Amino acid sequence: MRPVVTVEEMRAADKAALAEVDEAVLVERAGTALATHALAIMGGAYGRRVVVVAGKGNNGADGKVAAEVLRRRGARVVVVDALDAPARIGPAGAVDLVVDAAFGTGFRGEYVAPSVPAGVPVLAADIPSGVDGDTGRACGEPLRADCTVTFAALKPGLLQGDGPLLAGRVEVADIGIDIGRPRMALVEDADVAASLPPRPRGAHKWVSAVAVVAGSPGMTGAAGLCAHAAYRAGAGMVRLGVPGASGGELPSGEAVGVVLPEHAWADDALAMAGRCKAIVVGPGLGRDPRTADALRVLVAGSPVPLVVDADGLYALGSGADAVRALASARATPVLTPHDGEFARLTGRDPGDDRIAETRRAAETLGAVVLRKGPTTVVAAPGSEVLLVTSGSPRLATAGTGDVLAGAIGAFVARGLAPLQAAALAAHVHGAAAALGPSEGLVAGDLADLVGRWLSGARRG
Repeated sequence: MRPVVTVEEMRAADKAALAEVDEAVLVERAGTALATHALAIMGGAYGRRVVVVAGKGNNGADGKVAAEVLRRRGARVVVVDALDAPARIGPAGAVDLVVDAAFGTGFRGEYVAPSVPAGVPVLAADIPSGVDGDTGRACGEPLRADCTVTFAALKPGLLQGDGPLLAGRVEVADIGIDIGRPRMALVEDADVAASLPPRPRGAHKWVSAVAVVAGSPGMTGAAGLCAHAAYRAGAGMVRLGVPGASGGELPSGEAVGVVLPEHAWADDALAMAGRCKAIVVGPGLGRDPRTADALRVLVAGSPVPLVVDADGLYALGSGADAVRALASARATPVLTPHDGEFARLTGRDPGDDRIAETRRAAETLGAVVLRKGPTTVVAAPGSEVLLVTSGSPRLATAGTGDVLAGAIGAFVARGLAPLQAAALAAHVHGAAAALGPSEGLVAGDLADLVGRWLSGARRG
């Protein structure tokens, strides 16, 4: 997993590094890294025309070092003071690269960058100037970079808010700063192969069994998707209970269907899940007020982790009601809200900093909270935060959340702790979608693509 450090953590790491290394040395390393990427973007230096927009702080110093390196390589470089920059850099055809080294992650206020002619690439130092290093919020009118060279580690502002759109491709340059043990990390493909336990040689179907409590009369599609995804993510057995459904309404497929009472179904669901290692509850369950009572009994009675999704989240209630509903859980539950569900679940406006707010919600609710979005944030009480950026707009179609819930349940059943299960399943969910069509991907395709992606990851 790639470490991610907050502005405060990076400031502390910088301070510790300066006790052992002269600041000029760190600036030289950062500026040289910036120049190296500039050369790659331009395909060389000789005769190239570069404008460096430099501020008065360390970012500006990095930019000035990069300018000198490029000059020595034969580039024609102009350094412009960020506070005295023209409204426009140009004209078109007169510039080959703009280096944005005006302000860094600690910038506060608003920054209006000079405009750049269309087609001229922009290289940002550490973070695009005017983007908040923690929240990713654009403050003013920052430049949109083609590439950002960030130093020592990724920053939250590059992964959430406006940051991903404005940062372009992000490269991390090691400049010799020890970042310690940050409490945040980005999940990558290799983490799945390294962390997901393979099936043991003597495995049988109950070793990784999952129970799914989902669906309702006339609404069994979500339940079927969730159960199918659990199988594709490695569950050896899936038992599917649909409250109130008749035998003929149970989804077809490999899952073993069980008819549950329409109301007060918790005890029957617990009996159904007796040999299972995880329970997924919520997709298509409906919003009958009596569902909340059954869900509370299920939460209190389950000896294995629950994955609560969709209508299950609605049944938990809001704010203090949700806290009370989860207080009796015997194993750490996993909650999977999108932003609207997150606001209802916590009972407050989520604000700009999705990472900080998700961490706070996990502490308050005593649960792993997986907050869906362009950057999915997964937090556990008293633990690190894991970030997932493998998703894409392909997932913006009905039923993909049901697939994710099933995959999380399977990963828990395979032996991962709830935090890791949720984060790795979210990564696989997004990565698998990339194997499908760019247009017309449906949730039924996605469940099968999860199995296909996992098979390739395991071979890798």
